[in-house]
Parts: sequence; C-alpha cells; structure tokens
Amino acid sequence: VQLVESGGGLVQAGGSLRLSCAASGFDFDDLTIGWFRQASGKEREGVSCISSDDGRTYSTYVADSVKGRFTTASDSAKNSAYLDMNNLKPEDSAYYYCAALKHPSMECSVPALNIISHLGSWGQGTQVTVSS
Repeated sequence: VQLVESGGGLVQAGGSLRLSCAASGFDFDDLTIGWFRQASGKEREGVSCISSDDGRTYSTYVADSVKGRFTTASDSAKNSAYLDMNNLKPEDSAYYYCAALKHPSMECSVPALNIISHLGSWGQGTQVTVSS
C-alpha cells in the first residue's frame, strides 16, 4: 500500500484544516486507516482510526485528546481518508501521518491503532503548525 498525505500547513489557533490520505496499490475497502501525530520531542500519538465494510464506514475512533474537534472520514470512490481538524490549538502542532492495514471491518480502538502502527504501511507525513 502506498499512502500520500496532504493538507497540512500553518493555521492560527481556532482555525481548521483537512488532512487527506490517498491510498493506492490495494483495494481501499479492505483497509483500516489510522491517523497519528508526533510533535517534536514527544512520543507518537494515535489520533483516529476508520475502517470500512463493503465500501461503507464500519468503525471509527477518535482519541480523547481531540474528541469534539477532530473527525475522520473516508471516500472509497477517491481511495482517500480524511482527518478534519477544527478549533485547532497550538498543542495540535505536530507531524501528522496516516498508516493503513489490510484489515476490513476492523473495530477501531486504541488497541487497533497500536496494531496499525506496528504492522501498517505509512505515508510520508504532513506538518501541521498552529500559531497562537
């Protein structure tokens, strides 16, 4: 699986960004996609997860640290997953990555993100910087 993230950039606090993760090389409907972020000097954090079943969303998960501000979605026709980030805060500044695992109908959760992080294919990441 090849993954390409896009959509990062510089935004003021309170602003919004949509990150995209375009997948190729595999049937998108068989993928569970996780979003992760890593800020400078900090450990990587699982942000969200989305899985599919027969072209429709099967399960989603959003970390407590971003719940209510971030949502995840996917578009099977575009072979893409998205991370919509609203009301951004300076502490959201990080490099954001998507990772994909061939596992349809996966129950998204913290353990699922751990599995994806260890076994999945990764994109190159995109930088998000939130200014105060």
